Amino acid sequence: MAEAARLKLAVSDDEPFLGHKACAGCGGSLAVRLALKVLGERTFVVLPAGCMSAVGFLYPQLAFGCNAIISTFAGTASMMSGIAAAARALKLRDYHVVGFAGDGGTADIGLQALSGAIDRHENFIYICYDNEAYMNTGVQKSGLTPFGARTTTSPVGPHAAGARSRKKDIFEIVAAHGIDYAATASVAHAHDYIRKIERARATVGTSFLHVLAPCPTGWGIETSETLEVARGAVDCGLWILAEYEAGRYRINKTPRRFKPVADHLATQKRFAHLGKADVAIIEKERDGRWARLRRLAGER
Repeated sequence: MAEAARLKLAVSDDEPFLGHKACAGCGGSLAVRLALKVLGERTFVVLPAGCMSAVGFLYPQLAFGCNAIISTFAGTASMMSGIAAAARALKLRDYHVVGFAGDGGTADIGLQALSGAIDRHENFIYICYDNEAYMNTGVQKSGLTPFGARTTTSPVGPHAAGARSRKKDIFEIVAAHGIDYAATASVAHAHDYIRKIERARATVGTSFLHVLAPCPTGWGIETSETLEVARGAVDCGLWILAEYEAGRYRINKTPRRFKPVADHLATQKRFAHLGKADVAIIEKERDGRWARLRRLAGER
């Protein structure tokens, strides 16, 4: 079993996503690579304007070994819907339709198309690689930027203290639609992520995965620290690994004791300005979300 798991993570020459030009330590590229290792080359891939379309389509060094196309920024889910309809009309078999969009392209500009697709139970997999800002265009705040984070549009200075709004809970937003399958994941928990991709692959209808994918450039971490920082978010409770299916929530991993939030935030320069009062706000938000998800999952 351990050997099989190791082979799933190993890089091979026939991968559907290989040779991209992403920054060193890019969490988003890892999210794409692992997903396509599961889905295989008989996959139609849609990517809106964003990091992964920018680094994967640099002619002549194209990184996709499967059918891939760049969509409009707002149109990831609508283009996937069209591809799924065309595949049905052609009576294709043994294929998958998957979209990879960042946090801004999902929770902000792409939300209306995604919402409509879920309502129609379109048969595709939508993956949001969440690096918590518009990284491709210069680290601007998105709807999934966490409270307190410094970005170019939520700066830090004498009259500014980073993002003051809360991160949208996109997982609960899509679950509220009655989606066929939804899950949260992390590039630091690769086997859990792979299992959820496999579950999405087997689902008839719409699947949505929200994957934590750190960006060393935007977060202010070393390129070698991507997995360590992503793992720390789970360990301190700021990122919850969970699933929603058939109207039921499941929490996949509950730390026995949360590691200090302040220690996790201190690993990232984007939070370097935060004081104890800010950390207390973040901890309160974390505790509230855990309480809500535990209640939804039927846990005490």
